[in-house]
Amino acid sequence: MARSKRRVAKPAAKKRIVRLDNEERRAALLAMGQAAFAKTPYDEVSIDDLAAKAKISKGLFYYYFPTKRDLYIAGLRETSKGLTRMLTSVPRDLPPRERAGAAVDAYLDSVQQLGPAFIALMRGAIGADPRVSEVVEAVRRGIADEFFASPVGRLLEQKPLSRVAIRGWIGMVEAASIEWLANRTIDRAAVRELLVDQLFAVLTQVVGSAGVAKLDADRRGSAAARR
Repeated sequence: MARSKRRVAKPAAKKRIVRLDNEERRAALLAMGQAAFAKTPYDEVSIDDLAAKAKISKGLFYYYFPTKRDLYIAGLRETSKGLTRMLTSVPRDLPPRERAGAAVDAYLDSVQQLGPAFIALMRGAIGADPRVSEVVEAVRRGIADEFFASPVGRLLEQKPLSRVAIRGWIGMVEAASIEWLANRTIDRAAVRELLVDQLFAVLTQVVGSAGVAKLDADRRGSAAARR
């Protein structure tokens, strides 16, 4: 009697587990948190849900971000770095009005990319938290410092009212950008021109129309000489 052949089942292929190093996992969790806070109110974001989505334990999530507040603030810092990178990419040797237009364009580009994350940053969605305020203030200070590093800024530094005036203008840029994000029927070019016009109105108030005109002429002359 012939023996029946016994079929031996092949061992199931092991599922390949991709392990991230600490920095990669932290970056992935941070990106997930930023996306959550950008579209969901702070109080409604759940670390349990984020950990489940990342397929890790809640305890491991807390290893990288001990509290939800830490995750939120880390996301704000990344948002602020994005804004700063955009602005520092604008060449400093352009004529004043041209550079102002390019800087406002870069700011609006960044705002458009960040969307709700920008609003969360500027409105400080968890109230008057000192760490949130510190991040927002660092953004404003960075924009002002970048402005004062330009030829126009060096002229303004000689005037006592200049920093007050520029910080006030930065506040207007923030408010206008949030309004523009909320109401896309407003023409972007019109927003840019409004902000640039207001900047030069501030400059004229601080250094006088002759001072602004002279600086603009000097920069254009220097640019022509380099050609």
